[in-house]
Amino acid sequence: MPVAILAAVLAGACFALAGVLQQRAASARPSREAMSVRLLGRLARDRTWLCGIGFAVGAYGFQMLALAFGPLALVQPLIVTELVFAIPLSVHLNRLRMGAREWFGAFAVAGGLALALVAADPRGGDKPVPLGEWLLTLAAVGAALVLALAASRFAGEMPRASLIALAAGLVMGTQSVLLAATVSKLEKGIVPLFTTWHTYALVIASVGGLVLIQSAFQAGPLAATMPVIDSAEPVIAVTLGILLFDEQIRVGPVWTSLSVLGIAILLTGIAVLDTSPLLQALHRQEIARRPA
Repeated sequence: MPVAILAAVLAGACFALAGVLQQRAASARPSREAMSVRLLGRLARDRTWLCGIGFAVGAYGFQMLALAFGPLALVQPLIVTELVFAIPLSVHLNRLRMGAREWFGAFAVAGGLALALVAADPRGGDKPVPLGEWLLTLAAVGAALVLALAASRFAGEMPRASLIALAAGLVMGTQSVLLAATVSKLEKGIVPLFTTWHTYALVIASVGGLVLIQSAFQAGPLAATMPVIDSAEPVIAVTLGILLFDEQIRVGPVWTSLSVLGIAILLTGIAVLDTSPLLQALHRQEIARRPA
């Protein structure tokens, strides 16, 4: 158990560094590159961004180590500590100082998400999913994605970044479910892996999710984007797991109340960060660094 705790915290720290470095590189790119694969092409030549990818790879390694020694219910909430590392580091690199408002927002998001995950305690299911159910689910996610991106066009600077981050979280949560479906095909051998549509949908979701994450990082400071991505991704993955695979969560007056309370605390933290004058000042600094 100590190995799992240490590895999970190290995974959170590496995810934090990965996010900070990727956001710092993405925020320096011109706005005209947003929401396009061209943005990824430009970032792939940036050493700062590549270092961020390296830390992300290390984070997944620590996450796998943690899961080898401890349950998901312990590991996932600890990884959420990345927010407590990432937001202060991002602010510090821009020579600003976190205030009580920003600390409260960071801990509220991390603590609320951890509480909701622990209370829900999602468990795996393995129900075969008909194509019709997949299409209906993906259509619903696609509609939510379009709505979030459409709303981002009319929102202010901080809400716009958060709405793009929400779109990224929707895609990455769906990617997690597609990954589970794709991995299950490996039980039947390599050939079925390349003859199922899940594999190709997974590739599309992975590329689309990466573009949206970097576009969110470009649109606003880390504190307006990472909390939304980190929150939306597991919520969508758990929700789709319940709908598609019959995964189970803990229910009952106490556990359900704790889950709802965790989500309420999480949303409060996001709202506090999105309306922070400090983060608005940080965003102005990032815009000033962009090339003309």
